[in-house]
Amino acid sequence: MKNKPTIFLCALSIIILSGCASITRGTKDVFAIDTTPVGVSATLSNGFYCTTPCSFTLPRKEGFVVTLKKEGYETVTANISPKRAGSGSAGMAGNIILGGLIGVAVDSSTGAMNDLFPNPLVVTLIPIEEE
Repeated sequence: MKNKPTIFLCALSIIILSGCASITRGTKDVFAIDTTPVGVSATLSNGFYCTTPCSFTLPRKEGFVVTLKKEGYETVTANISPKRAGSGSAGMAGNIILGGLIGVAVDSSTGAMNDLFPNPLVVTLIPIEEE
């Protein structure tokens, strides 16, 4: 029965040192693009592309630019950036309460406390006027 204190200390260490936001939210977010009209070519600066409506699972910590193009419409670009989310802040509070400074560092560096903004990206393209 000498192993009980060791098991207890290991379990306690895992709880204290783990990151709450990374456990509850993960480091990736589902980013969606919705346009009017549909069928717009969307190119992301990180190399992804699709035809709208569409969605991607992307890292929460990295911003990017979305370029939307369709023949007969003005091209639109949108900056998507990571921002601290309310639920990410709750995860950070859990880290602080449990004393998990390592968890705070992990969640900050992985972006687990962030959300991509704006998400979903909703855009109405403007038709090009013919002269």
